[in-house]
Amino acid sequence: MERLKSHRDFVGVLKRRRKVGGKDIVVHYLVLDEQHDDQANHRRLGLAVSKSVGKAVTRNTVKRRFRVLARMHEHQLPEHCDIVLRAKPSAASASFDALDQQIAKCFAAVAHKAK
Repeated sequence: MERLKSHRDFVGVLKRRRKVGGKDIVVHYLVLDEQHDDQANHRRLGLAVSKSVGKAVTRNTVKRRFRVLARMHEHQLPEHCDIVLRAKPSAASASFDALDQQIAKCFAAVAHKAK
C-alpha cells in the first residue's frame, strides 16, 4: 500500500469522502474511477493522528499500529481507492487486538459499499 503524501491528496479524499467508523477510528475513503490512470493501479493510505490523541510518542505508536494493521487488511479494499485513517483520542489507549478488529470491520464495510 502506498502513502498519501501531499496535502492536495488528503483534501481530495476528505472533500469527496465517504466514511465508516469504529469506536477508536474513522476510515475516510474515496474509490477512484478508471480515469485516474496514474493513481488507479494501487491503494493509497494516509494517516491523521492529531494532538488530541496524545504526545508525540503516543501519536507515533498509534501511527505504527495503523500502518501494520492497514497492511494486514489491505486485501479487503477495492483495487482503486484512497484511504485516510483518522484516530480518535481513545485510540491511544485501545489494545492492538481491538484496533485490529475495528480496521478489519471498517475495511470490509468499505469493500461492501464500494461495490
